[in-house]
Amino acid sequence: MSNVILKVNNLKTYFFTRRGVVKAVNGINFALWSGECLCLVGESGCGKTVTAMSILRLIDSPPGKIMDGEIIYDNMDLLKCSSNQLRLVRGKDIAMVFQNAQSALNPIFTIGDQIVEQIRLHQGINRGEARDKAMTLLKEMGIPSVERIMSYYPHYLSGGMRQRAMIAMSLSCAPKILIADEPTTAVDVTIRAQILDIFRELKAQKQMSLIFITHDLGIVAEIGDRAAVIYGGKVVELAPVHEIIGSPKHPYTVGLINCLPDISKNVDRLQSISGTAPNPIEIPEGCSFHPRCPKVMEICHHIEPMLLELSEGHLAACHLYPKNV
Repeated sequence: MSNVILKVNNLKTYFFTRRGVVKAVNGINFALWSGECLCLVGESGCGKTVTAMSILRLIDSPPGKIMDGEIIYDNMDLLKCSSNQLRLVRGKDIAMVFQNAQSALNPIFTIGDQIVEQIRLHQGINRGEARDKAMTLLKEMGIPSVERIMSYYPHYLSGGMRQRAMIAMSLSCAPKILIADEPTTAVDVTIRAQILDIFRELKAQKQMSLIFITHDLGIVAEIGDRAAVIYGGKVVELAPVHEIIGSPKHPYTVGLINCLPDISKNVDRLQSISGTAPNPIEIPEGCSFHPRCPKVMEICHHIEPMLLELSEGHLAACHLYPKNV
């Protein structure tokens, strides 16, 4: 996993509203290695989904606009390439599984028509071949009676079945990178486990690179190789998953881990992080986490910490460590 397949540098995506400028993504940096699963972790509103949408330039404009940065894939900056070039990448080389399959799938076309159209658009094969391939993909996703399902409209299916159909569509052109935006949010625990098994098999059998977006550190421990913890539109910690879980460095990451339920501890209440996530219109000066941080220092109020490497492959942005002082 030593080859970098995707690199995001200083990505900034803002939304211009009547109330002010929403700095949803405010300088995110990370690299995706070939064959790895990189998890983007954080509370709702921290910038995870906007980061994913920015990679494929799916931000609605107005009000959104990608203000700065570069996203390098195959020696090409996706933020500067033409719309025609980007269409060749979307779905074919980089595909996305959206959080809500109900709204992502087109309600006026059948499941089969939508997958077949995707295959024909990028692979130029005839309708019969595309239909056979679509049915094979649905079978691989564990969907029964695929011939019948192909003729169904999205609202005929359960949430878990819709999510599987969405994954099948995203895999229809064998992408090199798959972005999964909280694909287990709208399904029950049993279906969640099955969907996670699908992603594990994709990574193991097809050597696919995954960007997996979640707020659940339990999922991160199950599926991830590395994790980027995002807060206030920036990466505050980046490390292999076993180090994130076992030896977190940033106080925010520590807080997220402490929020996990632990049946070995006899406690009446789960722990929580005090305060609320920062308003992206008025991000605090200095370290954006300082209003909620239990280890806040004077310097945190005024100077923003840099993301620095504390040990091999483990980066954190915090003034607790001497290099940042």
